[in-house]
Amino acid sequence: MKIKVKEILEQKCLTIRQAAELCGVPKSTIGDICDGASPRLDTLEKIAQGLGLHITDLFDSPYK
Repeated sequence: MKIKVKEILEQKCLTIRQAAELCGVPKSTIGDICDGASPRLDTLEKIAQGLGLHITDLFDSPYK
């Protein structure tokens, strides 16, 4: 299952810095997730909320 944070930021024309400010998550954490790191669930919840998405929108999975 792939985390789509990088793709979502590109679609919304947001930089990692802008996303970090919106989500209240360090930019290094968002950068790591964009590079393929496995994030904690609470971090994904913050990102989803900050970007106005459902947490399931962050996953590329046929089982939504």
